Amino acid sequence: MGNQANDKFKIYFAEKLWELIPAFYREEDGLAENPGVLRSIVEIVAGQAAYLRRSNDRLWDDQFVDLCDSWAIPYIADLVGTRLVSSLNLRGRRVDVAKTIYYRRRKGTLRVLEELISDIAGWDGVVVEEFRRLARTFHALDPKPPAGFGRFTVTPAGGYADLRPPRGAELADGPFDEYFYSPDLRKQHGRDGRYNIPKLGFHLYRLPSRELHGVVPMPGPDNLSFTFDPSGRDVPLFMGRSRGEDFGWEAWRSSREWELPAPMRCRVLGHAEYVIHEALIRGLIDDPSLSLSQTSADALRKLRNITFTSEAALRRSVGALPNNVMRAILQGALIEDCGKSVLLAKSVRVETAPGVEVKSDLIASGNLINWTVPPATDGLVIDPELGRLGFRGNAPGPTLKVDYNYGFSADIGAGSYDRSAFIETPTAPVLFNSAAIRAQDIGFGTSSVKAVTQLGDSSTFGGAANKSGIRNTQVQAANFERPYVRLASNWQLGSGPNTGSFMTLDGLWIGGASAFSLVLRGNFEQVTIRHCTLDPGGVDAQGIPNFPPLTLVIEAAIQHLVIDHSITGPISIQSPGVVEKLTVQDSIVQSINPAVAAIDMPTGEVEMFRTTVFGAIKIDRLNASEALIVGQPLPGTPPFPGSANVTDTQNGCFRFSAALEGSRVPHPYESPFITDTNHFFTSRIFGQPGYAQLSETALQGLLTGAENGSEIGAFSSLLNPIRLEGLRAKVDEFMPFGLIPVFIFET
Repeated sequence: MGNQANDKFKIYFAEKLWELIPAFYREEDGLAENPGVLRSIVEIVAGQAAYLRRSNDRLWDDQFVDLCDSWAIPYIADLVGTRLVSSLNLRGRRVDVAKTIYYRRRKGTLRVLEELISDIAGWDGVVVEEFRRLARTFHALDPKPPAGFGRFTVTPAGGYADLRPPRGAELADGPFDEYFYSPDLRKQHGRDGRYNIPKLGFHLYRLPSRELHGVVPMPGPDNLSFTFDPSGRDVPLFMGRSRGEDFGWEAWRSSREWELPAPMRCRVLGHAEYVIHEALIRGLIDDPSLSLSQTSADALRKLRNITFTSEAALRRSVGALPNNVMRAILQGALIEDCGKSVLLAKSVRVETAPGVEVKSDLIASGNLINWTVPPATDGLVIDPELGRLGFRGNAPGPTLKVDYNYGFSADIGAGSYDRSAFIETPTAPVLFNSAAIRAQDIGFGTSSVKAVTQLGDSSTFGGAANKSGIRNTQVQAANFERPYVRLASNWQLGSGPNTGSFMTLDGLWIGGASAFSLVLRGNFEQVTIRHCTLDPGGVDAQGIPNFPPLTLVIEAAIQHLVIDHSITGPISIQSPGVVEKLTVQDSIVQSINPAVAAIDMPTGEVEMFRTTVFGAIKIDRLNASEALIVGQPLPGTPPFPGSANVTDTQNGCFRFSAALEGSRVPHPYESPFITDTNHFFTSRIFGQPGYAQLSETALQGLLTGAENGSEIGAFSSLLNPIRLEGLRAKVDEFMPFGLIPVFIFET
């Protein structure tokens, strides 16, 4: 606001004040032994005058909650008499005050309770009245449930489950559960104690869904099979958030399953409903390439406005028609409000050639766990739960690309999120889908001018050539893009004979098919790895257990190495390398090999803030806050060996952090030492949506152990516990009297 404004007030007031000073003093200020002192004093006074002017101007905005500064929100809250949520949750606090009267007018309704989830916590969610799921005696006058592929099981209303339809079993315990239960009078603990008359179930989706465009899929065991993930992992596809907010109060409804940011189930992608309408029939008649006969058109008219709950049901009713006519019907009759229509429009897209998209009538969902594609003349099978796709018939060309959504907790590692604050203007031609990143593609830069190389899309880039002679270089991904750099050998980046060089890597995902390394050589004043992923390794989709990690190897003299909002494999110092200071913040560092330390730095200082480390650390000096160092699980039973070994414990501090028992750390303060951590995380596997996310079974000291009451580890800045407490407080305020909220984390 104040000093960063581009309103030129400071310049204006400086000139006005300067003109008020007699010319004699102005001239003497320029001729003095130390010239410019008077002018400097005037500019300081002008800066304060500009600040005062901006404050006066802001007073108009401070009358409105959507424009005011944060300090004014409590005063506006007093006017409407609301109870404020935590000041750390600035967005939730502002929305709460802005919509207080709106909430009160609709207090106790499901709409308000669902809106509180997004308004206060910033998540998506579904609220379920659990009394509606209580079983009762089925009466002969009860209507028979409408059975259908996409929407209903054959379980009667209020009756116990019919276990024959597999779809019902998949939905059990979730917000779209179609089964009914006997009352559970216990206090809610996990998923127990949910089904009772006074219970309201809040199903929360905490992970955002992010779009990727133009990704080059990784080939599978043959030329017909691929993984959506460019590194060859099994990664579940996510559904993009597609909930519309443009309907009025009377038209409100709860979210459909395919409108929420969650892992995509196979049956949701396959959920297709069709309605034949007159406009479609006329279009078939008028299209000369289809040549629909009048007899066939009259037969289709008999099926108008009938909802078909599956493609098989439509084909049975329509009967035998030419293949091109049937495909046109499948495309035109697919309704907008079904899983297949929504997901293929917003969450999944396959392009076999530039501008050539696989249409919905040729796409089916299926299980590709064995890479077996059901036989057919043409088409495509997508397994969204594994993130695989398989073609039927002819293999696609080399230009195959896919668009899809993935889920992850935060803006950490390479990803398709907003990094505009760090993007520099490219100084060389932007690279797109390059077979190799050549040495000449990366500029040298100078100490005063930065050379910026930009990878412009989310495709796969081939092996990167070594670069030496770096002075001031930044290699970055374009904003909202996630390029994958697949190395064919070690990538060596060095300063050559230069000293005090600068280098930044921003937004890149770097990996390889073998145990390659990113090697830094030479002499650098600062190296920054920001919003990057140096692949920590794992298991690929074909079951290769030793998917190699990419190691960051330091053979350079670096004054300051910064790992910021990144995911990395092991970090090691090798002779003659030395790092005076390593700063790791809002990041995840992992070593999948228990015998290899995640950070091996025998000299120098390490600062670690809001970071999760899977693996041991061997360092000289440590200053840590909100750090979680848990090691890698070893065969056998606890206690495991300590995960942190700091040589100099007289310097530094280990505050509001956690490490395994037996760790050697400096001056621990409010830092628990833990034992078995195998169940503390949703997943330890890189690529999974819940990677490094603390689970509900983690210790309370980890879930709320940060200095500000947030969780410890890489996702501390998300403030999830604080947002949840704010949601609890507002739900208690606007929920019907006597009901009990139950919060269930779906993601």
